Amino acid sequence: MNEPVTARPIRSFVLRQGRFSDAQERACAELLPRLGIPASPSIVDFDVLFGRRAPRILEIGFGMGDSLAATAAVYPDNDFIGIEVHLPGVGSLLRQLDEAQLANVRVIRHDAVEVLERMIAPDSLAQINLFFPDPWPKKRHHKRRIVQPDLVRLMASRLQAGGVLHMATDWADYADHMLEVVNAEPMLENTAGGFAERPATRPLTRFERRGIALGHAVHDLILRRRAPAAKQPETSPASH
Repeated sequence: MNEPVTARPIRSFVLRQGRFSDAQERACAELLPRLGIPASPSIVDFDVLFGRRAPRILEIGFGMGDSLAATAAVYPDNDFIGIEVHLPGVGSLLRQLDEAQLANVRVIRHDAVEVLERMIAPDSLAQINLFFPDPWPKKRHHKRRIVQPDLVRLMASRLQAGGVLHMATDWADYADHMLEVVNAEPMLENTAGGFAERPATRPLTRFERRGIALGHAVHDLILRRRAPAAKQPETSPASH
């Protein structure tokens, strides 16, 4: 049975009209039926979808898909699920997957929180990546930032014991907010105690390169899902 869906009047994204190239539009039309996962109110059986059982990595907001496609090519024994709402990014990733003939990636074009709530089983993912989410820099817009306690708790619940939550941002005040939120989540252990060095497994994204060019420091957070506490054995009531 699915968990109740929490009402979310505030979304972390706005569907902006970006440039949609002919190649991206063609990729969406031709490849999304094969490589896309329709939004659903039910848990997805990824073993059936991918035709195998493998570690599953979910990336939230993959942008133009460069880092996701590159990582999927390096780790063919893992399955990747990418979530993105902007069609140009979806088309860009699909085109890259087709050119590289990658079969270990599927794409969901839908709100990430609803996907996590409805479509992803608890304790099922090896890793969740959230790289360079919209920083919503104006203070009055901070409530739109995706990294909030409820979302972190939800992501943690979808990880297997020992699974990894990896986040990155180049906005200093957002990084401090992220650190405060993840350190307050009891299901997660901060592997570095604070901010971590960028692991070699995370490719540089175009957003990261742009931030570095502007002089922004990049902050990585790498959290690990704690093993559930062992249940205490039941004891019989003492006889009198």
